[in-house]
Amino acid sequence: MRMRTGWSRAAAAALALVLGAGLAGCADGQAGEPETPDRKLTVWSLENLPPRMAASNRIIDRFERRSGIEVELVGVAENQLPQLIMSAAAAGNLPDVIGAIPMGQLWQMYGNELLNTEVSTDIVKELGKDTFNTNALDLTSEKGRQLAVPSDAWLQILLYRKDLLDQAKLPEPDTYQKAVRAAERLDTGGRVGMAAATDPSDAFTQQSFESLALANGCQLVDQRGEITLDSPNCQQAFRTYHQLAGEHGAAGTQSLDTTRATYFAGKSPMLLWSSFVLDELAGLRKDALPSCPDCESDPSHLADRTGVVTSMRGPDSAEAAQFGEITSWAVTRTAETEASRQFVRYMMSAGYSDWFGMSPEGKIPVRSGTADEPKRYERAWRDSEIGVDTRKPLNEVFPDRLLDQLTEGVSRMQRWGFQQGEGVLVGATSGELPVPRAVGAMTSGQTTPAEAARKAAEEVTALRDSLE
Repeated sequence: MRMRTGWSRAAAAALALVLGAGLAGCADGQAGEPETPDRKLTVWSLENLPPRMAASNRIIDRFERRSGIEVELVGVAENQLPQLIMSAAAAGNLPDVIGAIPMGQLWQMYGNELLNTEVSTDIVKELGKDTFNTNALDLTSEKGRQLAVPSDAWLQILLYRKDLLDQAKLPEPDTYQKAVRAAERLDTGGRVGMAAATDPSDAFTQQSFESLALANGCQLVDQRGEITLDSPNCQQAFRTYHQLAGEHGAAGTQSLDTTRATYFAGKSPMLLWSSFVLDELAGLRKDALPSCPDCESDPSHLADRTGVVTSMRGPDSAEAAQFGEITSWAVTRTAETEASRQFVRYMMSAGYSDWFGMSPEGKIPVRSGTADEPKRYERAWRDSEIGVDTRKPLNEVFPDRLLDQLTEGVSRMQRWGFQQGEGVLVGATSGELPVPRAVGAMTSGQTTPAEAARKAAEEVTALRDSLE
């Protein structure tokens, strides 16, 4: 049975009743903090892997010594966050701050009135709004109100084997046509043409499909509020994804782990993944090393032969599109506000370089510097060391051109629904996963691309109706 990660209508209604009683009298966006602050914070972090928890605790130790504020750090898995938030809110026991929260879940909390947007707005103003990436602020705000303080970003990228494409006289696969042609030509000799996610129960499948869909101007919803997943642009996106991941992908359900393993084994010339893959590609993490035939004797063999496409264009779009994720620091509605303000400010200033430095390939800073040093954090990011078991400076492992593409990609980043004012719906789709189910059925041969587009549109429409 698929685990439900969204909030059902009944659960959301029950939560609303609890919040209505427990937070009665609080103005919109205002905190319901205890009358006597105890200068103790509970901070949930989605950076819950042991090395990242250890790195986070080192930053927090310095903050505690400087501020006198006590912080309890709790690691939380992303797919468990909605249920944990719902339970904590119903029990009146929300954390004060949540770190590394993605946009979908951020907007879901906002829709359920669980955020202190006033504190987040003030922090951005205090740090200097012009020191933040404008696109990152836009994607995490509504009508000038910051839902949270944006911290860092990762991008969805297409990795491809330059050597194999060069041998076949194929160009860089930065359009639908070029990618499909490469998948068709190179789906031979024990290789599959593309490694891309098809798992119907995994948000990674939605991220992968959305990145391809945006390239063709396929949107979840239009400016009038109509669901458009069955539009001609989206039907073309479903057809192309089927060609790449269905007709020329590996057999069976493909997940985050299996797609990476396929590319690392040299069994596919293309991989659709996030920028978090870059340290693993460079052979700096023992539990996910490249395993191609030549990789054991030369750990850099695959990285040296890999090109990266950061934005793609479909036939129905005039411009290439870049998909990615912004993660933020969110202050909850019941937080101890002054202590939370001090903590988030610290994490976005004195502790910022160490925060994004724990995994810089997937934590591209969205605050470039300070008023006095406009490029301070961007320079620190380029100098940061990547890897787990082996550490090397980012700018020594990858060329400046790629690092430029990653930083510039944050400004071009697009996402479904946010610009159309449908952030709450996006959060709900991240939990219910109607698009991954449609993709999974399509790539497994159960439905056609046209049927998949229609089914996805129907399910998202029903989901939005349930939120009203």
